[in-house]
Amino acid sequence: MPTLPVRLGVTRAAILNALRVTVTALAAMLVARQFGLPEFYWAPISSIVIMLSTINPLTLAWQRFAGTALGALVAALLAIFFHPSWIVYAVGVFACGILCPLLRIPGAYRFAAITVSIVLLIAHTRSPWIVSLHRFIEVSIGIAVALVVARLWPRPAAEL
Repeated sequence: MPTLPVRLGVTRAAILNALRVTVTALAAMLVARQFGLPEFYWAPISSIVIMLSTINPLTLAWQRFAGTALGALVAALLAIFFHPSWIVYAVGVFACGILCPLLRIPGAYRFAAITVSIVLLIAHTRSPWIVSLHRFIEVSIGIAVALVVARLWPRPAAEL
């Protein structure tokens, strides 16, 4: 007789994966909060993105890390030299779309554009450099926690 979860369509692999992702997100959140980061929620979000990726976690982690670094740099520079506006925002997203292939990291474009969006479109009271640095650190914590957990607790073998 099948167990209750199987009858409901929930496999053991799905339960283990949900537990794995939950532990990772919680750990990333706690680490980011321990550092006192103002938008600590980006750490667990980043860890969830890495853990639930359909591509190799290391590949996605590198794309997210590089894209976040580039987007944070572009956004901070634009915000320092120009008053944020729709034109400055558009220039930032476009610049990331050109810089990523030039730097041989085309897969990082989506993360660079997301970071530009967060830094330039959300009202912040701190310097653009501080906001960009915090964003980079928050995402990096999520990436690091996800990579550690992925290494120590691999995804269940069964399809999810």
